[in-house]
Amino acid sequence: MSVRPYREIFRRKSRQIHVGSVPVGGDAPISVQTMTNSLTSDARATIDQIRRAEEAGVDIVRVSCPDEESTAALKEIVRHATVPIVADIHFHYKRAIEAAEAGAACLRINPGNIGSAERVREVVKAAKDHGCAMRIGVNAGSLEKNLLEKYGEPCPEAMVESAMHHARILEDNDFFEFKISVKASDVFLAVAAYRALAQACDYPLHLGITEAGGLIGGTVKSAIGMGALLWEGIGDTIRVSLSAHPVEEVKVGYEILKSLGLRSRGVRVVSCPSCARQGFDVVKTVEELERRLAHITTPVTLSIIGCVVNGPGEARETDVGLTGGGGDQHMVYVAGNPDHKIEGKDMIDHIVSLVERKAAEVEAAKGKA
Repeated sequence: MSVRPYREIFRRKSRQIHVGSVPVGGDAPISVQTMTNSLTSDARATIDQIRRAEEAGVDIVRVSCPDEESTAALKEIVRHATVPIVADIHFHYKRAIEAAEAGAACLRINPGNIGSAERVREVVKAAKDHGCAMRIGVNAGSLEKNLLEKYGEPCPEAMVESAMHHARILEDNDFFEFKISVKASDVFLAVAAYRALAQACDYPLHLGITEAGGLIGGTVKSAIGMGALLWEGIGDTIRVSLSAHPVEEVKVGYEILKSLGLRSRGVRVVSCPSCARQGFDVVKTVEELERRLAHITTPVTLSIIGCVVNGPGEARETDVGLTGGGGDQHMVYVAGNPDHKIEGKDMIDHIVSLVERKAAEVEAAKGKA
């Protein structure tokens, strides 16, 4: 099905950099990131978190490097990871150099916060020598004192000024392999700052609503803030910041991108909230199907509707559909068309097999192309 005009998103034209093997910016797919919350010095625990995030489809993983123990463990962590690793650096320039030497694909750093111009040059040299990109990470909660004095409070103008100041430091050192973020926990502030930054430069932008909250609240805030920006074509890589396991951040990140048609991974479920018209327990059915179909990475659409009011219409737009009917006989749709009926006791197993078959067909077609 062709993209309808009202569904088109025209992405901002940004220059492209590489975080390891992952292109960021330009016409590259919007990448999904997360950050480990284990002690980086505990290499085994950190590797385990990265592996689980990789299984969920993460593109890039960030780890914090606040001390020598962390950068010492980084070499082993990088060796076991199949995705690029970003080292999160604050203030101490030696940690940045150590991280680059350990194999980090990117350094998250604010050049103006790591000391003298000579120290900045040393970090840039290490990044160049080891093929590291950088991310300038501006946060409303940690703006420079002089900017807070100038503007009176964190505001979009202060955040963009901070970002561009740090960008000029890297530019003056002939370094351009960097992306920028201007994060805030306030959705309005973050969106306004990113909009202004998108106008001020052509560097790729890393989107995030920082300190967004727990799984439900943080998901909502992130979807509102990042969704608004992505809809406008702003953003080249994203991280959903949740007080939850990193895997949840990856899942939510993909759901945001999938809802806007910007990435396709796994099964996209269209389901009703259920009501007294339902012919089967929609909530339990969807929960079970999402659990049993989590292993599928191929894009497949599935509609689960409890009755015939909206069921046929939704099924016409999905690869596989299920609509609740009377007498425990439920209609199964294939490729948008009513195909056959199924009893409730066989329903979940049957739908799982149909979705798996569809995914296999899609993969086979890719192989022939």
